[in-house]
Amino acid sequence: MKNPVPSQMTAVFVNAENGKLFTKKVDVPVPRKGEVLIKMLAAPVNPSDLAKIREVTADETVSFIPGIEGCGTVVAAGAGILPRIFMGRRVACSSKYMNSGTWAEYMVTPAGSCFPIGKSISDEQASMTIVNPMTALAFLDFARKNHHKAVVNTAAAGALGKMVAALFAKHKIKVLNIVRNDEGVKAIGKQKNNTVLNSTAPEFPEKFKEWCEKNNATLMLDAVGGELVNRVITLLPARSTIMLYGNLSQVKIEFLPTQLLRENKKIVGFFLGHWIHENGLMKTVFNLIKANSLLKNEVETPVQAVFNLENIQQAVDLYEKNMSRGKVLLKSGL
Repeated sequence: MKNPVPSQMTAVFVNAENGKLFTKKVDVPVPRKGEVLIKMLAAPVNPSDLAKIREVTADETVSFIPGIEGCGTVVAAGAGILPRIFMGRRVACSSKYMNSGTWAEYMVTPAGSCFPIGKSISDEQASMTIVNPMTALAFLDFARKNHHKAVVNTAAAGALGKMVAALFAKHKIKVLNIVRNDEGVKAIGKQKNNTVLNSTAPEFPEKFKEWCEKNNATLMLDAVGGELVNRVITLLPARSTIMLYGNLSQVKIEFLPTQLLRENKKIVGFFLGHWIHENGLMKTVFNLIKANSLLKNEVETPVQAVFNLENIQQAVDLYEKNMSRGKVLLKSGL
C-alpha cells in the first residue's frame, strides 16, 4: 500500500491561558459516512480564522483545530457515492467541525464541502478558492439583485478587497476603495471605474460624501466596523445599506437610531456559510465553478509568505502585522 495514512498527525491548537497558537500530535480522524479524509497541502490564514480563534472558549480549546479553508488530496473516504468519487483527487475544501480544521496535516469534512481543482491552479491558489472568491461573488450577487450602481469597499488593500474591486469593475459597478494609509493607496493603484481614499486623511469625509452622492453609492461592504462605520453612516446617501462582514477594528459600532430612521438606511450582517446554505447545493456548485474561474483567469491572490505548521504563531503575527501585503499560507513538512 502506497503512502498509508498514519495514526497520528500534527495539528494547531489554541492555548487557553494566553490565546497563543501551538502544535501537538493527535490522532488522525476517521471519515464516517458521507465524509472524506484530506491530506492538507496548503491552508491560508484568513481574518475569519483569527476572529474564530478569538471567540473560542477555554473549554473548546481542548479539541478546537483552526482553519476554515485549504487544499489537499483525499486519501480516505467514508461510505457514499461522493466520497468515493473524490478518492485520490485534489480538492479545495472547507472545515465543518470544530475539532477538524485545515491547520493540520489531515482534516475530515463532508464530501459536499469539497470541490475538485484543475491542474492549472497551484496548491497555493487552490487553498484560497472558497472564502474570498465566494464572498466576492456573494457581494456581487447582492449588489446586482438590489440594483446598486456604485459601492464602498473598505479594507480595500487586502486580498478580498482587491478581488471585490476587480470583480465589480468587470461588471461595470463603480467602487470607492477605502484604505487606512498612503501605502494602501499605492497598493491599489488606479483601476478602471475605481477610486481610492485614505480614511485617515483630513479631507476624507468631504471627498467620501462627494463621491457617494455623485455616483449614488448606496451599498457599503465593510470589514472594519467600529469608528469607520460611525464616521460614514451619516455621509452615505439616503436608502443606503451597510453590509458588515468583519470587525477588523475590534471596536463596537455606536450610532443613534435616528441616523438610520430618517433616511431609511440599513445595517445588515453577512456570513458566507449562511449564504452558501441558502443557495443550496446546485447553485453552490455553480458558484464554486465561477470562483475557480475567477482565480484562474482574473484575480490571483498574492502570497507574502509560507510557513510550516510548527511556526503557526510566527505566521499569524506576520499576517496580522500587514494583511495588505498578501496571504500567509501554512504547509506541513517544509
